Amino acid sequence: MTADRIAIDPATRRPLGDISVGVEKFTQARVERIIVVAIGFGSTLLGTQGFLNALAPPQEDPAWRTGLVIAIFVPLALMVIACFTGFAVRSLAGTFAVVFPLAMLTWPIATAGRPADPAEPWIWYLLNVATSAAVVAFRIPLQVVWAVLVPVLFGVVRIAQVGTAQGSVVVVVLDVVYALILAGVVIALGWMLRSVAAGIDETRGSAVASYAAAAAADAAEKERVAVAALMHDSVLAALIAAERATTDRERTLAVSMAREALTRLANADQSAGEGPDEPVDGAMIAAELEAAARDHGHPLTVARDLDPSAPAIPGRVARALVLAAAQAIANAIQHAHGAGLTVAVTADRVGVRIRVGDTGPGFDPAAIPDDRLGIRASIIARVAAAAGRATVDSSEAGTVVTLTWEHPR
Repeated sequence: MTADRIAIDPATRRPLGDISVGVEKFTQARVERIIVVAIGFGSTLLGTQGFLNALAPPQEDPAWRTGLVIAIFVPLALMVIACFTGFAVRSLAGTFAVVFPLAMLTWPIATAGRPADPAEPWIWYLLNVATSAAVVAFRIPLQVVWAVLVPVLFGVVRIAQVGTAQGSVVVVVLDVVYALILAGVVIALGWMLRSVAAGIDETRGSAVASYAAAAAADAAEKERVAVAALMHDSVLAALIAAERATTDRERTLAVSMAREALTRLANADQSAGEGPDEPVDGAMIAAELEAAARDHGHPLTVARDLDPSAPAIPGRVARALVLAAAQAIANAIQHAHGAGLTVAVTADRVGVRIRVGDTGPGFDPAAIPDDRLGIRASIIARVAAAAGRATVDSSEAGTVVTLTWEHPR
């Protein structure tokens, strides 16, 4: 499970435009969409009711009413459109949630000098639209703040309009309490649905991770079985052929079988072919080893001791030596963290020699499990298949892998 999935508060979801549609957010994305559309429907109904009441004989001064209607209903209309289209939902809902209480602050000024009307003003119908917009736009702490701030602010500006007579105060308090309860219900429903959706996605992610682990274990077991079958069918067959060989032709065929089996065993851990047989020189081998080290995030300079008169090396041999040395480099980086890693290539008339050394803690080659192919197959068997030799010397002072191949005499 990723850190994002664990750290995120189920009630503080991402903005609708940023929600991932991948498997890890599948349920959350759809629940979020349901919440937004439901708030869009509710805002449409309450907004229509408030707009129709705003067209009735006004409680506020006509000069103020036009400005208030435009300032409130234009952002509301944009928010409703965004809820249904899914475009810029958070920003437009946040705009309305901020504009509405600011507009309410002007209510005492807009109604100054007008006779007090006991009927609820049209802004009362939009209180819970503003708190619902906060559910879409803000995180849980601000949602709670808006659920309390908007109704209480309405109560303050309403009392400033109608006065503090006992009957008026009771009506205003009831209106505020009603708005507080409805805002709390909306917040609780949103938190509950988002929590359930986050739990479902987390459970699905855990199931996928478990399935991936089981698939990896199954693949490893199949690879082990395949290597065992290869050992049995190829290597054993080559050994039997060598034991039964009585003529030069039979011995030659047995050697060919053994080399083919060793090559297949060496390449069992990666899909690496033998490559072309075009001859290469020692400089090319050194360059490829430097590239291999860079690929593992450990740039180094390969020491070169190259005799200009040295014969070229067959391409398949060079390929085997490079792959084996690259595996030795990878082992040094992985297990010795690249401590004191050095690579040297020597090419002369006798042959080519590659030395990979490090100053890590070393290891016991005899203690390596049989199913690990990093040294036995990828290094020793691969070089042997190319008619070369590989030695691994390891102690507490470090590890040295030496690969040697000699030109045919």
